[in-house]
Amino acid sequence: MPKQSIHAVTAAAALVCLTAFGPTPSSAASPPARSAGPSPAAPSRFVPGPCPKPPEPIAALSGARCGFLEVPESRSRPGGRTIKLPVAVIPAVAPAKPAQDPVVFMAGGPGGDTFDDIPFLVDSGLNKDRELIIMAQRGNLYGQPNLACPEVDRFNARAVGLRFGAKPAEQLLLKAVKECRNRLTAEGIDLGAYNTTENAADFADLRKALGLPRWNVYGYSYGSDLALTYLRLHPEGIRAVAIDSIAPPRTVTLPWGWSSAAEGIATIFEACAAEPACKSRYPDLPRTLTEQVRKLEARPLTLNVPPPSGGKPVKVVLDGGALLDLIIAFAVRPEDLPAALDELAAGNPERFAKGRAAGSVQNVGAFAHGLTESVVCGEWAPGYSEPDVLNAGRKAFPGWPDTVLAQVPQLPFQYASCRIWNVPDRASVQRVATVSSVPALVLSGTFDVKTGASWARDVARDLSGSTAVRVPGIGHWVVPQSPCAQRVLASFLARPTAPDTGCVDGLEPKPFTIIPK
Repeated sequence: MPKQSIHAVTAAAALVCLTAFGPTPSSAASPPARSAGPSPAAPSRFVPGPCPKPPEPIAALSGARCGFLEVPESRSRPGGRTIKLPVAVIPAVAPAKPAQDPVVFMAGGPGGDTFDDIPFLVDSGLNKDRELIIMAQRGNLYGQPNLACPEVDRFNARAVGLRFGAKPAEQLLLKAVKECRNRLTAEGIDLGAYNTTENAADFADLRKALGLPRWNVYGYSYGSDLALTYLRLHPEGIRAVAIDSIAPPRTVTLPWGWSSAAEGIATIFEACAAEPACKSRYPDLPRTLTEQVRKLEARPLTLNVPPPSGGKPVKVVLDGGALLDLIIAFAVRPEDLPAALDELAAGNPERFAKGRAAGSVQNVGAFAHGLTESVVCGEWAPGYSEPDVLNAGRKAFPGWPDTVLAQVPQLPFQYASCRIWNVPDRASVQRVATVSSVPALVLSGTFDVKTGASWARDVARDLSGSTAVRVPGIGHWVVPQSPCAQRVLASFLARPTAPDTGCVDGLEPKPFTIIPK
């Protein structure tokens, strides 16, 4: 896969970032050719087969056992169609006797390429002592069907040259969403069946199909939502659960994005204020951010900027909404954010402009926007409306322009999109707390602007056997970014009821970038 920072990958693969105005997906994979249609329904089963072959090979797949899990598209319709989910079982690195309970991974998104995460999982030691099991969630890349929306990818590439929350962008996005929906439903796909309940049942069926008496679960971002749902509905056979960058099923709604953004940004600014050099150089970051959001929303910058990956300059529009979106997408690293805002205030928008230009290069067909829409519209949107989003934004960032606050961070125009996508309301079955005594590790990064670290507290209270860990100075998807978190996770998998969390004591965020005045 491309050599890039974990910040870029999590910006592309994690919760609510992978949507209409998100940055480019992270790998150059191509979807498989569609079959003539799903086969008649049969009991779930694992069928051995070749591993997926991304354009840029993934070394860990060379020794993996692969195949497809065949499951019903909708378990509420006996005798209906079946779908195929790609699976890879990556062997343990330990040459001696590996643990007999593997760890299964639940990716973020929803809709990101699960296989693209494998190098980060391997580098983080997930398969050091036990097998690592990878399965793409229903509708994702390499599965049949693949709920990719090339129409939305092409819109994303064009959107960098439009105002973030303005009518032209909305019209083009809704046109793309409608075209994608029409194409998928014409193929006979039941979009309402691509939800977290069915996702969880797929993983329960996978454990049985592989003949595993028990396994461990690790999920991050949307994968934590899925892991908690799985634990609630299918607790049998689960030895331990680790969740990272928590999206609580009971809590995740569209207005929720504003409080997470405000919490993460405030924590970054507070960490700067606690560092003497940063405080002296950037004395009032909240005011600087507010001023720049207001200024850019009133007078957007139009620039010609080459994408970070190279190529000809592209037109980008940087307004207040785009500025916030880039911060939440980690287009600028947290340790560089104070410097980037100071430069912007001084008339140098280069860091943010490059981040905006990155979105002009899209890996068309690699991201399952259809799964995103089905989950968001069925589970996160119901029960609230556009005025609720605006009110949540006003509470999170008082005094900001309503034109910025009217859009959900990372999910602009989502209610209008959901009116087109038109899947059943599943809020009542999904927004349920998971109460369990199964050993659990609850990991959060204090600089997470997507899934605020405070949201993990309620989850941990409902998990009586949980250990909650907050890692200072880390953003979204903690484990790949923190050697300490990797050690904690390894200790937890070895001893779920007594993990060693000692390395967290005394951890400090990276020093902030200080630029000369």
